[in-house]
Amino acid sequence: MIQAFINKLLTPPKGSFGVAAEFNSVDSLMAAVLRSRAEGYTKLETYTPFPIHGMDEALGSKPSVLGYIVIAIGLCGTATAIALTWWVGTVAYPLVIGGKPLWAVEFTLPIIFELTILFSAFAAVFGMFHLNRLPQFYHAMFNYSQFTKISDDSFVLVIESADPKFNAERATKFLSSIGGSAVEEVAK
Repeated sequence: MIQAFINKLLTPPKGSFGVAAEFNSVDSLMAAVLRSRAEGYTKLETYTPFPIHGMDEALGSKPSVLGYIVIAIGLCGTATAIALTWWVGTVAYPLVIGGKPLWAVEFTLPIIFELTILFSAFAAVFGMFHLNRLPQFYHAMFNYSQFTKISDDSFVLVIESADPKFNAERATKFLSSIGGSAVEEVAK
């Protein structure tokens, strides 16, 4: 059963992932994305060696929900710290030392702060892994002939096969017409 699960993870699915094209600069990639969106393509993805300002808006990506996840889990850390310090000070070890109250927020602020930051940090890391679907042992872009150049000096635009308007032949011609080089259909 475990071997079948591992085989399923490592076995690539059949079919086409999309059509990929390489562009030689940030400006040409941005222009290609805008032309593709104007042409009616909606399922686009770019692969670049560094983040490009404005690319998310050009692709029509939705804002990330990671901030909401971090705030929610951070508030859980705050509540946990308050509950923990209250329980320890009033129920588990109710010691009156020097006339101080059993529980006071002033004495617990460092613990509240630290647990809020700790929970937020874990939420950010694990939320990022989840939202980015990591770890990912296989991705269809590994099949692209110019894949090794992406992390160095290549800018790649992919029109994915999930796009309602996708036709491999038309997408190949379109990407070539807007200045793409190394245009090829990428298998899943």
